[in-house]
Amino acid sequence: MPSSKNYLELREQVASRPGAADRLAALRNETLAEIGLYELRSALGRSQTDVAAELGVSQSAISQLERAEDLKLSTLRKYLARLGARLELIAVFEDDDDEHLVSIRIAEHRESISSHSE
Repeated sequence: MPSSKNYLELREQVASRPGAADRLAALRNETLAEIGLYELRSALGRSQTDVAAELGVSQSAISQLERAEDLKLSTLRKYLARLGARLELIAVFEDDDDEHLVSIRIAEHRESISSHSE
């Protein structure tokens, strides 16, 4: 019969290794920085059905949105608003060892542009 260790023993072994706390903290921060829409919604205790009803779409549309690799910003903005968040975009410019962050503002409503002939 194979020997097995319980979770607490394994956790203690991992945590006792040199530098483990720093590696685990970095991994935790990286994971939080890259949280997906599904994980975000789930962490907030919201169901796809609830969010779909608020957006006036089907549950399957929310499922597709959460798995999508390419989203319209307007769709993402509406989805996040229903979760109680707002969308912010930041452009990161790297110059040698420096990073420059620039907030990007995207108009929520475009004004119509009409041409006038004279």
